[in-house]
Amino acid sequence: MEPALPAEHATSNAVRITNRNGRSPIVVICDHASNFIPEQFGRLGLGERELESHIAWDPGALPVARRLAKALDAALVESRVSRLVIDCNRPRDAPDLICPVSETTVVPGNAGLSPQDREARIALSWQPFHEAVEALIEDRLSQGRDTRLISVHSFTPVYKGVKRPWHIGILHDEDRSIADPLIAALKSSSSIVVGDNEPYSPADRVYFTLERHGRSRGLACAMIEIRNDEIAEEIGQRKWADMLIGIFSNLEPEAGRRTAARIGMQRSVEQST
Repeated sequence: MEPALPAEHATSNAVRITNRNGRSPIVVICDHASNFIPEQFGRLGLGERELESHIAWDPGALPVARRLAKALDAALVESRVSRLVIDCNRPRDAPDLICPVSETTVVPGNAGLSPQDREARIALSWQPFHEAVEALIEDRLSQGRDTRLISVHSFTPVYKGVKRPWHIGILHDEDRSIADPLIAALKSSSSIVVGDNEPYSPADRVYFTLERHGRSRGLACAMIEIRNDEIAEEIGQRKWADMLIGIFSNLEPEAGRRTAARIGMQRSVEQST
């Protein structure tokens, strides 16, 4: 399980923003970055296996998001509390904001919560996360900066007994300005099975963060879902992050020049160690 983030590196105990003033127009968001559960909740009645699984977080998503943001010189916003405590990618009145059952796993610590318990969890994690995203975007817009939102997630290869064939999915609503170039570039490789609004779509109520902070302001946005067995290890995380970096760099020529220089320097350091 991920450790608690030292206070000096956190916007709050629930959210972290890295590279706030990054030059890229892209803001990278990782809603389900951590499986950390604050001490007052114990383990929510679950075992270590459940807390390391996809029901607690999006395994592999954060390393991909970090590498992508660093290469593109983009701001990165991470949620630092497990979605089992509260799911930041759901409306505050959603029935699955705090799940008593996640997929097929009963979560005892989420059963029978009072309205006061629910509000306390919102104040703990959901509210600070969305306030941080909102403040970052409003600051950028007040400076007249072009701003686009990308959220990075991962999904389980099998859900409720059904296998999922996609290696990666790109989720979007009627605004396809980011999704279409991404999908086209990914489909150029015959070895990659790409989902267009698969394995989820906004109709599944998984697009809340982007709707709240992007679409409500008319900002271009898209969600990237990578199958978590593809990014379980560092080699896969690097592979998928670098593929996405290449695609975004081609879409943003100036960012591409900066990225090429940065990756070249990084690889020189890695080869010398």
